[in-house]
This record gives sequence, structure tokens and C-alpha cells, in this order.
Amino acid sequence: MDTEEESLKGQVEIWEHMSAYVDSMALKCAVELGIPDIINSHGRPVTIPEIISSLPTTTSSPDMIDYLTRIMRLLVRKRIFASKFDQESNKTHYDLTPSSKWLLKESRSNLSPFVLFVLDPWLLKPFHTMAKCVKEGGLPFEKAHGVEIWDFASANPQFNRLFNDAMRCATEIIINPMLVEYKDGFNGIESLVDVGGGTGTMIAEIVKANPHIRGINFDLPHVLATAPEQPGVEHVGGNMFVDIPEADAVIMKWILHDWGDEDCVKILSNCRKAIAKKKNGKVIIVDSLLRPDGDGSFDKTVSAFDLVMMAHTSGGKERTETEWKMLLNSSGFPRYNIIQIRAFPSIIEAFPAPSP
Repeated sequence: MDTEEESLKGQVEIWEHMSAYVDSMALKCAVELGIPDIINSHGRPVTIPEIISSLPTTTSSPDMIDYLTRIMRLLVRKRIFASKFDQESNKTHYDLTPSSKWLLKESRSNLSPFVLFVLDPWLLKPFHTMAKCVKEGGLPFEKAHGVEIWDFASANPQFNRLFNDAMRCATEIIINPMLVEYKDGFNGIESLVDVGGGTGTMIAEIVKANPHIRGINFDLPHVLATAPEQPGVEHVGGNMFVDIPEADAVIMKWILHDWGDEDCVKILSNCRKAIAKKKNGKVIIVDSLLRPDGDGSFDKTVSAFDLVMMAHTSGGKERTETEWKMLLNSSGFPRYNIIQIRAFPSIIEAFPAPSP
């Protein structure tokens, strides 16, 4: 039987979980208002009136100071911002923290587009259908919007832009630790195809760091329609479920977690065909490793993203090492290496079975 103290702790935890969405919405509000950039532009801690005077608004409301003070108070408690009360001026000054520095738009390490993406009403709506899907089956995103996410993106340029911006910012954050901690992994590769490469950010950075590589950015035509030209990179439109351009190696970032096992086997099988003529061909998978009981830096977030995949995709999920091994074996990749990097995802090198 629970003690009175244990019971109270349980109640506290439910209240905290119940109100956790408020933290996310306050964070989104700060990003939408550009508060990290406003503080950074002053080069010093600033007051609420100074933040308000920097907002791109032509209206003034007596509620503005009250609203923003309360929002900032919560975000200070969550260590997104820091605050210090100055007794001489009787004012509170707000400053950046290591967390809010990841939200600066001028920085390449900028998570703001991803914040705006995952907290957009389009992507929150499917979560409200989860209980119904558990009882009745079906896909949360499709129940919420009438179509699967990829069809929604194809028909909705605004959503497609939101998605591409989020993927680009994630790539820019992942690419530096990958190029440093996996730099030897690109040795001996003359041609590399980035499957589902979006607007080409990742393959362009890889080619820039490894000029000996000919880069191929492979994605759906509507995605490539907004892709800029990149030195050493060729944009090729197509469907990874049909075929993939031939290359020495294939790289995929956050692609397989979007799909169920059956679809992943199709994609990986096409990857295997794409490198079949190469003696030392391999597939480089940049994706998360799910550790349900792990206490690593990103383990909680990976567990949360497993439900994000459930809500947004057609059978997508984060996978444990055992699940990755089964998936790779089923696709003709009996050998693999896992390389941990200082980023959200890991790198999984997959090697095909030798030809008979």
C-alpha cells in the first residue's frame, strides 16, 4: 500500500505531466516572437519593455507587459532564459542560457524551425486521435487530416516548406558532429546518394568536406522543386520504393524511422541494389537508437519521438538495436556497426552480404 508521501508524489507527477504542454507552448511563443534574437541583438541582458520595443508590431496593449512577464517567468523556471533583479533600477533583466542559444536564427545550430514544426497545430491535431486509433485502428495523422502526411505535404506548399525548414535545421545541427566523429567513414567513397535528402543540405556539406565525393540528392520531385543548386551535388527526382540511383554508398538521415518494417525492407532492398556493383558498398543510416530504460542525454527524447512517429507517419517508429538488427538482416545486410556521435541520432553502417 502506498504511503501518504508516495501518494502525494504520484499526484504531483500527474499534475506536472498534465501541464507539460504549457512549457512547449511558452517555448513556441518565445520563438515566434524572436525573443532569443532580441536579447542577443542587444548584447546584454534586457528588460521586458526593451523586448516589447523590439517586437515587429504597430499596436500597443496594456496586456503586453503582463503577458510577456508571465511567459518569461515560466521560461526562466525551465532554464530557457536567465533572469536577474536589479535593486537599483527595480527592474528584472533577462539573458540567454545555453538552451536559448540553440534558438538563435543567425546561428547554424538553430532549432527554432524544428520547434515551430513539431508544435504546429497541423502536427498536434493527430495526437488528439490516439485513443481512437488504439480502440479502432487506423493512422492518427490520416484520422486528423483525411490523408497521410506525405500526401498532405505534396498538396500543401506551406506545410511542405515548414517540413523542409525543420529537416534542414536538424541536418545543420547533426552534420558537424557527424563529419568530425565519422570522417573516416567517407574514405574510399567516390559517389554517394542521399536518399530522401530533402533540399540537399546534408549531401552538400558532406561533399564540401570530402571533395572527392560526387553527391546525388535523391527525393520526390515536389521536394526538389525548392532545392537550391549545390556545388558537386546533382538533384535527382524519383521514388525510393521504386529504385535508387547507383552509387558507392547510400546515406539516409531520419528516413527509416518514418516507415514500418515492411516498407523499410523495400527501401533497404533498393539501397542494396543501388550499391550491388560496388565491391565495398555500404548504407549509412543516420537514425535514432531507442533505449527504453536508457539514461543517456537523448534517451527521453527518442522515446518521445517514438510516439511522434506513431502520430505522424504510416507505421514509423524508433527502433532498438535488436529491431534494427532484424530489419537489416531481413534486407540482406547481415553486418552492421553502430557509431555513437554527439547528436540526437546515431550512425548505423550496414554492409550487404557478399555476392556468391
